[in-house]
Amino acid sequence: MRELVSAKSTCQYCGGNDLEELIFLGYFPPVNALVRFEDWDTNQEYFPLQLLFCSECFLVQIGKILDSEIVFPSEYPYLSGMTKSLVANFSNQSQKVVNFTQLKSEDLVIDIASNDGSLLSNYKDKARVLGVEPTDTADIAITNGIPTIKKYFNYKTTMEILTSYGQAKVITICNALAHIPNPAQLFDSIKSLLEPDGVFVSENHYLGDLVDTLQFDTIYHEHLRYYSAKFLVNAFPKHNLQVFRIERIDSHGGSIRVWASHSGRYEVEPSVQEFLDLEETGIAKVEVLREFSNRICKWRQEFRQIFAGLRIDQMMIVGVGAPSRASTLIGFSGLTNLDLLAVAELPGSLKVGQFMPGTRIPVIKEEEALALNPDILLVLSWHLGDGVITSLINKGFKGKFLIPLPVPRVIDVKDFKSIE
Repeated sequence: MRELVSAKSTCQYCGGNDLEELIFLGYFPPVNALVRFEDWDTNQEYFPLQLLFCSECFLVQIGKILDSEIVFPSEYPYLSGMTKSLVANFSNQSQKVVNFTQLKSEDLVIDIASNDGSLLSNYKDKARVLGVEPTDTADIAITNGIPTIKKYFNYKTTMEILTSYGQAKVITICNALAHIPNPAQLFDSIKSLLEPDGVFVSENHYLGDLVDTLQFDTIYHEHLRYYSAKFLVNAFPKHNLQVFRIERIDSHGGSIRVWASHSGRYEVEPSVQEFLDLEETGIAKVEVLREFSNRICKWRQEFRQIFAGLRIDQMMIVGVGAPSRASTLIGFSGLTNLDLLAVAELPGSLKVGQFMPGTRIPVIKEEEALALNPDILLVLSWHLGDGVITSLINKGFKGKFLIPLPVPRVIDVKDFKSIE
């Protein structure tokens, strides 16, 4: 029988045992463990969710690691191509990478955790492409002409790629560098796959934004680690890799695009030191991380007070967007189907027709949700910015929006200017 969860008493990266608990959020099912309406009586497994800090290597990480097959089941419901801002970001990334590397048709581009192939679709007419994706979303990529290995990325898969395809000019991994267990082995595998003059580009939710804008909702079992520039810049050289450029990008409420190569291959750009200097005045201080947990607890109290007031006024409240992070926000704030009538998703979402994890809050089509004429829309996909609200206003919604983070607040349609 497989091990469902392992407790980490040592750091995921350096093996150090000087781990400090920053916050314990509670017990949660995996964020994509949705239950179909017809299976409403299915019992779900709950696992502890704890955020830790390693003082030896400065890695922020969760304390319990679930089996990959639990967190990323074959029927994984997330599709990269459903998020317009993410698709635009992938286009931006590919243009920069192609220009920097002078990519040629015979070069190989590998995307690890390639999902539905949305990123590689930008590269496929310019070079050979290969996705690595263990879930059924790989089938969508393959149907769309993106060659994809339907396996988890690990040492064995690395050896198979080297044997069948050789090394890559470009390796990308977007929002998944924190998903794969054993980061030291992961970094070694990337180094082995990368051509001598190749470029490794990763996009990760940034610890600085997590802390500054109180994005505790992005803490869940898929995300094993939360990266800072300091950690990556210090860790990569131990695997003969070097960070030479860092960019800020808007994805997922604030991320960093980190460019790396074999050590010494490219000149380190000023952006790297700029990030390190900025962190020294903020998230590089453990007291800043400790205060983060206090702010989360204060947020919950304030959010519940606002919600209670809306309930007293008998407001009909519907959620908008069912990103993975919504499960953490709903679970931590204790919302049930008595608080939230439903959660709306765009047509085509694989989450429609299921309940939010750990609840009996149904996920329905956006048009069905708007037809209910709710008084309040709780914007669970708040991290996507003004576009979500503008779209709903254009579709005729005339009520109020409850923006949960970084500060919970209610905005009337007529007063809306920006949530940013």
